[in-house]
Amino acid sequence: MVKHLIFFLVVLFNCSYLFAQWKPVGERIKTDWANKINVENVLPEYPRPIMERTDWMNLNGLWNYVISPLGQAVPQKYDGQILVPFAVESSLSGVGKMLGEKNELWYQRKFTVPSKWKGKRVLLHFGAVDWKTDIWVNQVKVGQHTGGFTPFSFDITPALLNGENELVVKVWDPTDKGFQPRGKQVSKPGGIWYTPVSGIWQTVWLEPVPMQSIVNLKTTPNIDVNKLTVEIVTNEKNTSNKVEVKVFEGKQLVAKGSSIIGMPVEIMMPTHVRLWSPDSPFLYDMEISLFAGNKLVDKVKSYAAMRKYSTKRDRNGIVRLQLNNKDLFQFGPLDQGWWPDGLYTAPSDEALIYDIQKTKDFGYNMIRKHIKVEPARWYTHCDRLGIIVWQDMPSGDKNPEWQNRKYFEGTEVKRSVESEAMFRKEWKEIIDCLYSYPCIGTWVPFNEAWGQFKTSEIAEWTKQYDPSRLVNPASGGNHYACGDMLDLHNYPGPEMYLYDAQRATVLGEYGGIGLVLKEHIWEPNRNWGYIQFNTSKEATDEYLKYADMLKEMIFRGFSAAVYTQTTDVEVEVNGLMTYDRKVIKLEEQRLKKVNIEICNVLK
Repeated sequence: MVKHLIFFLVVLFNCSYLFAQWKPVGERIKTDWANKINVENVLPEYPRPIMERTDWMNLNGLWNYVISPLGQAVPQKYDGQILVPFAVESSLSGVGKMLGEKNELWYQRKFTVPSKWKGKRVLLHFGAVDWKTDIWVNQVKVGQHTGGFTPFSFDITPALLNGENELVVKVWDPTDKGFQPRGKQVSKPGGIWYTPVSGIWQTVWLEPVPMQSIVNLKTTPNIDVNKLTVEIVTNEKNTSNKVEVKVFEGKQLVAKGSSIIGMPVEIMMPTHVRLWSPDSPFLYDMEISLFAGNKLVDKVKSYAAMRKYSTKRDRNGIVRLQLNNKDLFQFGPLDQGWWPDGLYTAPSDEALIYDIQKTKDFGYNMIRKHIKVEPARWYTHCDRLGIIVWQDMPSGDKNPEWQNRKYFEGTEVKRSVESEAMFRKEWKEIIDCLYSYPCIGTWVPFNEAWGQFKTSEIAEWTKQYDPSRLVNPASGGNHYACGDMLDLHNYPGPEMYLYDAQRATVLGEYGGIGLVLKEHIWEPNRNWGYIQFNTSKEATDEYLKYADMLKEMIFRGFSAAVYTQTTDVEVEVNGLMTYDRKVIKLEEQRLKKVNIEICNVLK
């Protein structure tokens, strides 16, 4: 009894000590989820549900950190502790400091590999780190990565020791002083531009894998021939090995197929296949197995959906967006994906789900993920809840002249060879890591001319690389006759000032109705919106006025629309919800009624 009491007091003391070492910094608004963070169990959910194994170790939590001038050696001492995976500039990191292009951010922690992993290779995974990352394990360099939005991993097995191991990570992030894709981050935030995000901002984790293992999956449905194709990448190109895919509806096996390594697995689906849509987001479970001879050496779980994104001219000659060969007006909010306490990183998985669920509650069927890429779990939640996603490429480098009310007549920016190569690399990595998520219906490489270059070539490459999705080549300006749609922006109300008879014409941004709620704002005296109102009723009335205008324009040619925006963000006060997610600013039921009418207008 005494031993148990002593053990309990030691655990309690250690937990109290950890909490005492960390607390959110700054006096700005925070979400309710920020109050529930447990530093010993930060974002504990499996980080990659599109390819899941049962065994893994989460490395989130308190790490040591130091900010040092660019080019210094590995530090011998650290400034304090940072809560991973929250960016160093965020409140939830416990640091809240700007990094800047003249400094580097160092992280350090210890870990012990479970004894049951003996005989397996150990992979070190990073969900995302902004921007250039170098990693050492036990003073052995194990890898380097550039890119702030995509996952990467390294086999660290050769560097591991028995017992305790040391992990050191160095990050450099020039924010808007470099040419790299950075989205809405700037060194001096204001208006539609936000606080920098530097360093680790998604889950860090370890995973044991067999010597021969599955590395990646690429799943492509074809509802026209009732076929599901799964391409399986393994770490060895041994054609004497084979892979097998089983497809389940609930617990019932409904289809399966197999192939040798290097060949896609083509699976004929049941005659009465269940299609995925926002109204019925059905997902098939999958089990993928790797065999060496007849011996099972690796197995992962995944899921897939049977669905099709396309365009087709309707009876009136208007090119419409289609889902599963039926016209569907796609309507949803511009979603920045920012948090007052975590910046790029939601404080919990519950918070991550909340914005998507509220989007469904509001009656929308689509989200435009704006100039940011989310963690893998966000896309899985969209798959499960039934939301179509337009995925933007985060912008970077310099901007050309912006011409938004006519086809572009200016001169495109000529990027440096290095800048262009970086854009292409990161855009390909984004498409690769998100390819198998059923929710993604449209790729958007450029927005409002930000960093726009070689528009037709990039649009054509994107369409060729992924013919299963639509391509919105230039959202909101510098238009070219390429891709699948012409995308207009207009604030505050909808307007159709251009029309393309050969492609779908969409309203990629409108709205921006502002409403200040003083207890829920980022800064007390610096708030911005395209148009301002004083009450929820006034703002909702204006929303409904724009909705009626939009409905009329749908019959004249609009095939999709995006309302700005899901939440307030920093000094922007034009969200449907406050930045801290504590108040729904517009009248929800009135909003939902008209949104559902718009989504169903072409059915």
